[in-house]
Amino acid sequence: MLNLPSTDAMQVPSQRPAFPAEPLVTSDWRVGIHVPVRAEFTLRHLRASDAPTLLAMLNTEEVARFISPPPTTVHGFERFIEWTHDQQAAGRYICFGIVPRGWDNAVGLIQFRALDATFSLAEWGFAIGSGFWGTGLFAEAAHDALDIVFAMTGVRRLEARACVENGLGNGALRKLGATLDARLRRSFTAGGVSRDQQLWSILREDWCAIHQPALSPVQ
Repeated sequence: MLNLPSTDAMQVPSQRPAFPAEPLVTSDWRVGIHVPVRAEFTLRHLRASDAPTLLAMLNTEEVARFISPPPTTVHGFERFIEWTHDQQAAGRYICFGIVPRGWDNAVGLIQFRALDATFSLAEWGFAIGSGFWGTGLFAEAAHDALDIVFAMTGVRRLEARACVENGLGNGALRKLGATLDARLRRSFTAGGVSRDQQLWSILREDWCAIHQPALSPVQ
């Protein structure tokens, strides 16, 4: 589930004060990260109890058509959630669940995977239930997640891939300030269909020039 999926049309939050170009910490995030609780949502690490809701939200045709196949059972999602915790503890991966106001469980996720040994190059992707597309929920959650990753880790370049036909995903990345670097021919295959993808990047110095730092890691 690391290829960029279709989510909702997003609007970038207003610019915030700049913060230092160097990460605040580079190790404690492996234990856990405190995240802000917003009025409209909570961004947090996944829990086993999220599995049934994620199964229902991410296996619909409109969500699944542009992403790598998600687990197809509750048990599969439970194993995936356990894997996310193990990978974060190893310093290779971070995954946040998006929990809207009034909900107990995550309806989507945002994930970051290291592409090198130092987590200076990473890939990110996201998925959220189609009922939340166009609500602005994902825009705010993605903004917080990017703040956290750039502030807490040593990542200097984030990459994302979106199928060319995925207008919502490409639009979301553009509105977040990502730069279109390349077109990758026939780089994604699902359901027996191969599609071209667009490769997007966000550099640390570009994000840090206009955004504030995230909260502290769990002690």
